[in-house]
Parts: sequence; structure tokens; C-alpha cells
Amino acid sequence: MNRRKMICLVAGGLAVVTAGIGSLVALPSVVLFLLRRRLPESITEPSSAFRIGSPLDFAVGVDTRFLQSHRVCVVRNTNRLYVLFARCTHQGCTPDWVVQENKFRCPCHGSRFCLGSAFDGDGINCEGPAPRPLDRVDVEINSEGQVVANTAKLYQWPKRERSQFDDPGAYIPLTQG
Repeated sequence: MNRRKMICLVAGGLAVVTAGIGSLVALPSVVLFLLRRRLPESITEPSSAFRIGSPLDFAVGVDTRFLQSHRVCVVRNTNRLYVLFARCTHQGCTPDWVVQENKFRCPCHGSRFCLGSAFDGDGINCEGPAPRPLDRVDVEINSEGQVVANTAKLYQWPKRERSQFDDPGAYIPLTQG
């Protein structure tokens, strides 16, 4: 065996060993990539319909206990209980309830949503670039007497159009007694 054949054999052997090691390193990545493409991605989102409690669980005013979990606030006045969807109608940021101002304030562009004096339920956009008031969430009383809110159905008050805030489902009427 001459020197040239020996060098070719050693170089060829090294190439085969290197290719084998490279394949072993890359193979798991390729298998995982192919498996991920075949398996559906599971996305867990909260249900759009959820119970918030009995109407008696809410005092007059704004209740923010569902703001983090469902992006809603419950508002009760003397005549109605309704649920506001906490998404600014300007660019979709989540407004904060500011107790001292009796308003919702959007942290993104300064829109303010006023509830009026003594929570009369107007809920109009009173400052900033928001084009309309916060949307209201569909609410109903289930067979157990619990309020069920459904964010899949919203009621709006588009600018210069009829308000949907008095439509059935936009609020729960409260009886005086």
C-alpha cells in the first residue's frame, strides 16, 4: 500500500466518522422538529362565559375583582348591575379604576371613562382619544340565581349611533325592596 492510498483511506475514514457523529447530534433535533409540526398546539384560554356571583354580592360602585382573571369590572348602581369589558376603545389597553376620580383611566393614551355622579350608569368616555365608552358584557341570571357574564357578546355605544346599553342582556335590572 502506497502513501497516497493510505492518506485517502485515513481521510475517508475521518469523513465517515465525522458524518456519523454529526448525524447523531442532528437527529434528535430533526425528530423533535417533525413531531412538533404534527402535534396541535394547545392553547388554554379562560372560557368566555363565567359566573361572577349573586347580584347581592356586589355593593353600589365598581368591583374590580375580575379585572386580572377575566378583564372585566362589575358595576352596580341603584337600578342595574352590569359588567364592563376593560378594554379601551382607543387601542385596546386595559384601563385602571381610579377610585379618587370615580373614573377608569387608560394608561396608554390617557382616555378616561366616567361613570357619572352616584354611579348613574352613563359610563361615557369623558377625556382622551377613545372614540366610544367601554363595552358592556352580556349578563344573565342562571337557574341557581348566579350572574353569568359572557365576553363573547358585547354591547356598544358607537359614536353618533344608538346605544346598546339598554338592550336586554346588557344589564340585570335590580328590584327595589
